[in-house]
Amino acid sequence: MNMNTIHAGPGIGELILHALDRHGEKTALVNPDGAEMTYAGLRDRIQTAMYMLADHGAQRGDCIMHLTTNRSEAFAAVAACYIAGYIVVAPHFSGSLEDQLYILKSCKARLLIVDGAFTARALALNERLDNCLTILSHDTGSGVECLWDYDSPIDRQQFRVISVPDDVVRLIYTGGTTGKPKGVMASSHSIAMNAMLRMAAHDWRGINYLCASPMSHAAGQLIVPVMSQGGTVFFHNGFDEDDVFDALETGKVNALYVVPTMLYKLLDHLRARQTSYDNLRMVMYGASPISPVRLKEARDLLGPVLIQHYGLSEAPSTLLFLDETDHLDDSCLSSAGRPYFGVNICLLDENGCEVMPGDIGEICVRTPLVMVGYWDEPELTAQAMQGGWLHSGDLARRDERGYYFLVDRKKDLIISGGFNVYPKEVEDIIAMHPSVADVAVIGVPDATWGEAVKALVVPRPGQPTDGREIIAYVKRMKGSILAPKSIDFVSRIPTTPLGKPDKKAMRAAYWEDTERNVN
Repeated sequence: MNMNTIHAGPGIGELILHALDRHGEKTALVNPDGAEMTYAGLRDRIQTAMYMLADHGAQRGDCIMHLTTNRSEAFAAVAACYIAGYIVVAPHFSGSLEDQLYILKSCKARLLIVDGAFTARALALNERLDNCLTILSHDTGSGVECLWDYDSPIDRQQFRVISVPDDVVRLIYTGGTTGKPKGVMASSHSIAMNAMLRMAAHDWRGINYLCASPMSHAAGQLIVPVMSQGGTVFFHNGFDEDDVFDALETGKVNALYVVPTMLYKLLDHLRARQTSYDNLRMVMYGASPISPVRLKEARDLLGPVLIQHYGLSEAPSTLLFLDETDHLDDSCLSSAGRPYFGVNICLLDENGCEVMPGDIGEICVRTPLVMVGYWDEPELTAQAMQGGWLHSGDLARRDERGYYFLVDRKKDLIISGGFNVYPKEVEDIIAMHPSVADVAVIGVPDATWGEAVKALVVPRPGQPTDGREIIAYVKRMKGSILAPKSIDFVSRIPTTPLGKPDKKAMRAAYWEDTERNVN
């Protein structure tokens, strides 16, 4: 045994197996239809999937694509891949055929696991591939072989983790909002580190979690921390405000994960002020910037239960956080928080030098969370990791207390009349106006200014709205440079399938006749 083996940290497989063996007959997972699965039952399911996938030729290091909704069987299949050393590829199930086809071809997956509802999509994908794709379903009677119809003997006593911590076990394709999607390679150890940082920073004892957004993305990262303390995960298929309020009113659920747009929908719902939140323990949110005004509204309604996390696909979710106590301080509500324990963050300028406190720099990271690299993209990998840091592409400043305040994405910077305008700074001001429910700011081409600041505004119901008044309001608060030159009132802010504001889609309508997206 070499020293690297002796000092190796755990992979995600070890964390899952520890929870399964520790909590036995407790209820681990509850499906949308109410069907329950115990920890012991989940253990058996995972082992069954490992045998089935191996019988279909899967080998350690192979990519296996999952196209499923939230359900206990889907988690069992993903866990089986982690433990066996297969690479999980889980694009959003509502994505387009072309996007899913691109990902299949990129990762060269030979196995696809689907819900019965996605059999037709799986067959359509298979028709477009040069290689033969093996399709397995979580459901019987779907027209393809069922993953769980394994009738050979299984040695339930011989259950061990086959993968090693350094194995790549997940391939996370970025949303493609700035070009073609990139495959982010995550190691088993990095996924385990994400879970352990959450376990160290937050209290998971007695947590029963409602997973109502895709577990293939950030919402799924809370499952193992919940399981570490023997909690129960309740799955919903899609986010529906009434379903969330119904779940809260049963008293069985005391924790949620939301992206800001989901939180806004809950706050604006008729039942928001009719529901008791006495049982609520945790509302974790992230994935995109949040309006400080709406965040204060949520805090005042829900109580001290809010936790914000910040990260990126290349170092997921556990870089910065605001805990429940931080949310009691109004001055923190516009912050992304302070680093998770053991995460090294630095703000660097374009020359790779650390900026002074209060100055704007790019968030750069050193932590075991950092990706192995981009799939088949060595040049992009080297660019993202130049100077021994992972470069996030996010601009921020740090105050004297160590709180980081996101300014914007580098790619979203607006240069108007030679001045740098950071959309988030304008969005935060507009969101303070009493007639505004939601807002997004983009740059649009302008013959005089090069780029002009435009705001897309969702008005609050029943509130009088006047674009000229909102522009004047920003001028009073921040001056004319940051004030929008125009405002479009919209019914909703366009979002990606994961609920993030889709600024690429917003800009497209205004830049479609130009050859480039700068002016």
